[in-house]
Amino acid sequence: MLRGMKFLLTGLVLAGLTIAANSEDYPSKPIRLLVPYSPGGTTDVLGRILGQKFKENWGEQAIVDNRPGGYETIAADIVAKSSPDGYTIGLFLSPYAVNPFVLKKMPYDTVKDFAPVTLVVIVPGVMVMNPAVNAKTLQEIVALAKAKPGSLNYASPGPLTSGHLSMELLKSMAGIDIVHIPYKGSAPAMTDLIAGQIQLVITGPASTLANIAAGRVKPVATTGAQRSKSLPDIPTIAESGFPGYETYEWYGIFAPARTPSALVEKLQQEVSRILQSPDMQKRMQALYLDPIGNTPAQFSQFLRDEMRKMGTLVKKIGMQAD
Repeated sequence: MLRGMKFLLTGLVLAGLTIAANSEDYPSKPIRLLVPYSPGGTTDVLGRILGQKFKENWGEQAIVDNRPGGYETIAADIVAKSSPDGYTIGLFLSPYAVNPFVLKKMPYDTVKDFAPVTLVVIVPGVMVMNPAVNAKTLQEIVALAKAKPGSLNYASPGPLTSGHLSMELLKSMAGIDIVHIPYKGSAPAMTDLIAGQIQLVITGPASTLANIAAGRVKPVATTGAQRSKSLPDIPTIAESGFPGYETYEWYGIFAPARTPSALVEKLQQEVSRILQSPDMQKRMQALYLDPIGNTPAQFSQFLRDEMRKMGTLVKKIGMQAD
């Protein structure tokens, strides 16, 4: 028995040394970065920026592989079923934490099949309204909705997007009835908002700032815990009468489960270093993204909190994917 224990301990030591050696050599070839949306969007742009930075710093590029569709599950499934060697990773968004509660069948286990690496960026949403709406503040909008349930409508960039879930969370907290009209992207939603076809939208700053500046839409509130750096004069929803309200569009890096912790930590440290560089800070500011780069443990806790919050919301409103 002692001899068997000796062989077991020797094997564990050798495995540990192998992982350490692999982490020192990593990466020795290009990394495949799965992006669950088509080329040209914010996720794709962010992935390509990170990929180029990997090339500059490590000598090996992260090559973006766009796999849109399935509420992000097509790209995520590839990552979940890939070898846990650090050479296939994914850049996923907020629907990652929502899908388990709204999709009837999942091709993977959201918790067990991934190793969270780091929260890359978060983007607080901005609620804007058509100037013809007879209100100036969120409280006045809520009063209108309560006086005439179903008379107001709001657009989202699509089902299960941050804009959709953010408004549904507000409706739940405020006890109001505002009709959801899903669109295929922020641009057509904003077009109809400006035209007066709809009254409200929650979307990212990049889609709203120019229209706010031109007076085509009126800002109401932002969705983050603190005021947006891009719109410091606009109150948050939380300070507008709904304490505890907080939503973001978030982007995070994931590896397959069982990826050695040394490789996960090396990836996290590199992404964090990239995000803290002065030129990257400028690029993120131009995209209205708030860089984070937290630890795997912190990101895992963030995901648990997101899933708990979104799971409760989805159950309460009976939301289902189309």
